Order: sequence, then structure tokens, then C-alpha cells
Amino acid sequence: MTTTLFTQEFWNNPFPVYAALREQAPVHRLTLPTGSEIWLVTRYADAKAALGDPRFSKRQGATDNAKAVTDNNVSSPLTRHLLANDPPDHTRLRRLVAKVFTARRVEELRPRIEQLSAALVDGMRGRPSADLVEDYAVQLPIQVICELLGVPLADQADFRRWTSVMVGGSASTAGVPEAAAAFLGYLMKLIATKRADPADDLLSGLIATRDEGDRLSEDELTSMVFLLLLAGHETTVNLIGNGMYTLLTHPDDHKRLIADPTLIPAAVEEFLRLESPVETATFRTAVEPVTFGEVTIPRGALVGISLLGPNRDPDRFPDPDRFDLSRPENQHLAFGHGIHYCLGAPLARLEAQVAFTDLLSAFPSMRLAVPAEELVWRPGVLIHGTTALPVDLA
Repeated sequence: MTTTLFTQEFWNNPFPVYAALREQAPVHRLTLPTGSEIWLVTRYADAKAALGDPRFSKRQGATDNAKAVTDNNVSSPLTRHLLANDPPDHTRLRRLVAKVFTARRVEELRPRIEQLSAALVDGMRGRPSADLVEDYAVQLPIQVICELLGVPLADQADFRRWTSVMVGGSASTAGVPEAAAAFLGYLMKLIATKRADPADDLLSGLIATRDEGDRLSEDELTSMVFLLLLAGHETTVNLIGNGMYTLLTHPDDHKRLIADPTLIPAAVEEFLRLESPVETATFRTAVEPVTFGEVTIPRGALVGISLLGPNRDPDRFPDPDRFDLSRPENQHLAFGHGIHYCLGAPLARLEAQVAFTDLLSAFPSMRLAVPAEELVWRPGVLIHGTTALPVDLA
């Protein structure tokens, strides 16, 4: 079938295209705006299987055929992290990071996250309107991950600018090498500072952590901090923004959550399913031919596993386009599946729960300031979220 992806019309409403792909070409070969060719997996069962299939490698240049298309103009020291490795390297790296990125440590952040959220909410009180993306959804995750890692407050604006370039539009890689180089230089200086003067933060913990004598190399440490900073805020920005967009376009559910905040954890899971903050999992390479139904993905092919499409697959989710606070067994793929399941999922969930609790309590009369169809969604093959979310607060 012929489909038009990677246009603003598609990004603003990709779901009809994904529905057509699931029906007519569930494993679909297409060309990215950069010229690279990928195979896109769009059904839930196929996507879940592919996410856990070791025949799809995350290691860059896993086959000779893949080396050309996996050149993403990002400095190589920034690509030696969990999402760019297979076992046994991935197993080793995840074990080392998990020693300091524990569920207990995440839960201990709750009081501080609540303080940061309250300050942002207070900054919007008394105002007639706001942009929820810029005034809240961007600010909270950046402040949280920077505090967690020990990034100075004065440096957060630079960090935001670099990451915005690196996960921006898909039509061009303009500016990416420069942003990556600046980011790399900054991280190397930050790590040197923490090594000389350790603090009670995650970065200092990563520098110090050992496992039976093993520890992260300098490149691995730099790359891991890059991943945590990038993934540690971009996903949550869009989870919060997309969640509020969903509520503001579903007024009955909006009122129900205001009346019963105990439903917020279930709502967060449904936001993750219905408007997944990550559009496509980071690309993999087929290290041998892999067959789905009647389609065989050849060895060396670049593979994109959709998360948006599978999370609305009617074969897995009854009435998939409906926002359902009571949806049973909501086993969405928003955080991935298998060994690459998002390490930061507990932190993203915690931030989102705090965010919706505070925003719904402080601004119960909030409504969209523009028609929903006028919102512009971010271009790109990885991130799914609005560029802005203008709201009236009273």
C-alpha cells in the first residue's frame, strides 16, 4: 500500500494511517525523510514479539548492510548506552545502572517532586492562561532529572536546547552534530567535576558504583548520563502534555478525575496507551531474516517498531480509540517490552501522578484555549506530543 507518513498532517493525527497499516500492511517498508529505508512493525502482537526478539539488534552497525543507515551524526561516545547494546554488554550496563537507579531511590524523590510541581503551579496561579507544555510539562521533568543527576540549575537551559535539537524533526539532521558535540563536551566537564567533588546525586553514584570489581568506563559513563538526561525528561514531557490534552478533550472523564483523584494512576496508564509519548522505539537491525506473516524482513534491514499503532490495536484493546479509565489489563507498550523496557518508567509514572494531582486540584476549570484541531504536534519519528498546549486557567 502507499501511505504518506512524515507530514504535518500525519503527525497531527497519525492514528488513521496506523489503522490502515495494521489492516493492509502490518509490516511496511518505507523511506525516512533522511533517505534511510526501514521496515515498520505496527500490530501489537508483532511489536511485542519484535521488542523481545534477539534477532533484532540494538548495536549500531550490527551488520555490514546496516552501517550506512545507522549513522545518525551523533558522537560515538554518546551511543554506548543501554539502548545501543545487546547482551552481554547490555546486561552488564543495566546491572551497573540499576544498582543506583532503584525503585526505593525513585520513591524517595516524591516529596521533592511535589515541591517542584507546587512551585510551578504557584507560578501559574492568578494568570488567565498558560502554555501547559512550556510552563509546566517541560519544566517539571527537566528539573527532576537534573536534580537527580546533579546538573546545576544554571545549565538546564543549555541542556534543554541541545536535547530539543537532537530529538526534533525527522526531516533533517541539521544542527544535530553540533548539539551532540556541545552536549558531549558539557558532560565530560560535569563528570570530571563530580569525580573530583562527589555529591549525593545519581551521577556521583554512577561514578562510584561497582559490581564485583566492574565499573562503567569513561565513555560508558558519559553515554549513560546522556541517555538518562535525554530519555529522562522527553518521555515525561509528552506524557504530561498528552495526558492533559486527552482530559481537556474528554470533559466527562476530566470531571471524574477531579472528583476522584484515586483514579489518577489508572488514568496515567490510559494516557500512555492512547497517546503514547514515544511514537516509535529506537531502531533495531535484523541480524538474520525475520518473518511476520507473509512478510520477511531481510538481514541487515533497519527496523522501526511502532508504539502508537500497537497501543490502539483492536485485536489487543477493545474499542481502542476510546479513553477508558476502567480498561482492564492495560498492558500497553509505551515503555517498551523485554530487556530494553524503560528503566525510568517508575520515575515517569511518579512525576505524571504528581503532575495530574496538582494540575487538576489547582485548575479545575482549565480548558483548551484553541480548538483541538488547531494544535500542532511535534514532527519526528520518535516523539509524539504537542509543540504547545494553550489553556485558559479559569
